[in-house]
Amino acid sequence: MFVLQRASLRAIPRMHAVNAVTQRRTLGSVGAIDSAIFRTLFGTEEIRKVFDDKAYLNRCVDAETALARAQSRCNVIPSHIGDIVTSKSNGAQLDFERLRRETEIVGYPILPLVRQLSAAVGDEAGRYVHWGATTQDIMDLASILQMKQGLEILEKTLKSVVKNLEVLSRKHRDTPMAGRTHLQHALPITFGHKTAIWLSGFQRHLERLEQLRSRALMVQFGGAAGSLASLGSGDNGIRVRKEMAKDLGLYDPPITWHVARDGIAEVTNFLALVGGSLGKLALDIIIMSSNELSEVSEPFVPHRGASSTMPQKRNPISSEVILAASKILRSNAGLVLDGMVSDFERASGPWHLEWVAVPESFVIAVGALNQADFALSGLVVNSKQMLKNLYSTRGLIVAEAVMMGLAPHVGRQKAHDIVYEACKESIENDSSLLDALQAREEVTSKISSEELSSLCDARNYLGSCGLMVDEVLATAK
Repeated sequence: MFVLQRASLRAIPRMHAVNAVTQRRTLGSVGAIDSAIFRTLFGTEEIRKVFDDKAYLNRCVDAETALARAQSRCNVIPSHIGDIVTSKSNGAQLDFERLRRETEIVGYPILPLVRQLSAAVGDEAGRYVHWGATTQDIMDLASILQMKQGLEILEKTLKSVVKNLEVLSRKHRDTPMAGRTHLQHALPITFGHKTAIWLSGFQRHLERLEQLRSRALMVQFGGAAGSLASLGSGDNGIRVRKEMAKDLGLYDPPITWHVARDGIAEVTNFLALVGGSLGKLALDIIIMSSNELSEVSEPFVPHRGASSTMPQKRNPISSEVILAASKILRSNAGLVLDGMVSDFERASGPWHLEWVAVPESFVIAVGALNQADFALSGLVVNSKQMLKNLYSTRGLIVAEAVMMGLAPHVGRQKAHDIVYEACKESIENDSSLLDALQAREEVTSKISSEELSSLCDARNYLGSCGLMVDEVLATAK
């Protein structure tokens, strides 16, 4: 039986039935990630606030004010205009309903936004708002600023998952269990070896995250067709772009990237890679949680994973949500890859795919990491059941060990054939592998009884599992 461990209420993903925030929300959502009912399963409030409508418009305003400041510093517009645009824009009260109506007509929110900002900052500064820019400059820049903040949140949660996996790997470095291939016993491993393999993937994700920032978090400013011609034939546009990058903490590209969407695709595909690792972890936990295996279970919280009709159920809910999230992330990765195939100097449709895929991917990815963080932080590990399962095939799992022990005496292929026949007899006669081997003179004449017994003990055939766990943990340090 498992020892039921009550998880910390601070660790569990927030899923109060009805809280004050939910009460204020309408029940008009049509998607799970924004649903008042399902939203806390698939995302967190922290990441959702980065990508909601208000946050997006604020980042659009940030893009416009950064443009004005950069142009003032580069003497493209009067030097005092940037500060006026910034101070008055940041305090402006936007009419969101008007913005929604006009966006429906225009197709994009920037022209409606510029109209309101120009009026808000006054006649003198208003004439310089959006100077030399185009709609996609501002929308792309707003999205990049959201992604920058989103990656910071994702990195924080990813590091927490890594720490939990480090703890499990260290604690269970030498906890023996059955390694399975094709859902059948293959060779003995340790549970720490399994978790360290999970861990190694997330370590690489942290490396990828650091590396992709310079390729993806680039400032966007190119004008109508990417040539920066609106600021003259000299280097005014390039100087403004560099100043904007410095101002916003972004990277300055050598050339306009508005139709080279590889950076956006890399980030979204990175989220899908994280989702893939999470999905593998979740699937392992789901199968290991089955009653037939009973090797692990998610943290115990009253009614977590309960059934409406079967009182005994404790379903691996976090892992199920993670598995679904991993599939959504892979689907969205395909959307942004399609978005890379854009026509000429302004995409006539593929760009819109990012509006759907990027925000959803961030919410889903952070939500899945949050679920993994909870599941791993209090994962119940039944080492006794792991050992019982390891010995359940009565030595068959170490058939390779016997083959390799016999091979120096009779050759590898003949050893394989001998042990194969012994395994067949063991299964057909419902006996242990050791009994089947001891009945064969071709085995007992080559290997002593003591050595044969040792070869048939699964705990003696763990290879370099522990050493590899040590290597992964050393990498973490």
